[in-house]
Amino acid sequence: MSVLTDFDAHLLDDWQRGLPLEARPFARIAETLGATEAAVIDRLAEMQAEGTVARVGATCRPNTVGVSTLAAIAAPDWQIDEMARIVGAEPGVNHSYLREHDWNIWFVATAPDAASLAAALSRIEARTGLRVLNLPLKRAFNVDLGFRLGGPRHELRMGEAADTDAVQPGDRALLQALTEGLEITAAPYAALARQLGRDEGDVLDRIGALLAARIITRLGVIVRHRALGWRSNAMVVWKLPAAQIEAAGAALVAHPAVTLCYERHGTPDWDHTLFSMIHARTRGEALAAIADAATLPALAGAGHQVLFSIRCFKQTGAMLDRPRLEAAE
Repeated sequence: MSVLTDFDAHLLDDWQRGLPLEARPFARIAETLGATEAAVIDRLAEMQAEGTVARVGATCRPNTVGVSTLAAIAAPDWQIDEMARIVGAEPGVNHSYLREHDWNIWFVATAPDAASLAAALSRIEARTGLRVLNLPLKRAFNVDLGFRLGGPRHELRMGEAADTDAVQPGDRALLQALTEGLEITAAPYAALARQLGRDEGDVLDRIGALLAARIITRLGVIVRHRALGWRSNAMVVWKLPAAQIEAAGAALVAHPAVTLCYERHGTPDWDHTLFSMIHARTRGEALAAIADAATLPALAGAGHQVLFSIRCFKQTGAMLDRPRLEAAE
């Protein structure tokens, strides 16, 4: 990737959320940055092409529209690449990483409904010949990875429930398109409306309503932090009594180095149910942050494991709607 200029840094840091809901959002961004609309569009398109930006679009709150789970398989060393290809070939798998553990290929599986998700996990088991460790989400403390590249990180408190009653017919297709990404053009909402066969004003109104209902957690530039140097990233899992989870989750969310935090249902094979992510530039920086987090009073007596991410196999938007061909059958 190319070296980030001050313009790039502001573009990425200031616009990971709050993409303007107006006909020409990039013109509004350009105005705040003292640039031209064409410069903003061209640079975002360049960074998307080089992998610094995943997309300009939305992230959605888990299990509000569609369902998801965190899962893993224990692949033999000599089969890691083959097993990762099989996992990544499943359309609903939107994130997949190699991590330092016997359970070494970790992935997020998404689907429009529970039956589709179960079928996807069953296919992965059948095609890999390996058992899938399935760890569904129980409670989210912070699931927004839109942290700033410099300065304080944004905290998304999840205590206020999403208003799922706000979802209307047609919203699922709209959300699917937003998780795949807007066209980086002067009028991206108009392009999205044409894609969906809808009116631009209606699309803007529905996005605003879904943001207000906390279904959409973030609308903006979705950054690939690994491509920007955040390569020493660790999933840290904590073993605590159920009564201590809430306080521990709140304490971790407040820690400046913690970028994600959530509770998952455990299994007999996995009893560390509080999950957190540390994103750092070096392994030493990450280990220092983990050691500091372990001293938090709310985590007193907690056992923990550190699973560093070694490779990223796949990173895309979630599957919230059935593929068009499947939906037409």
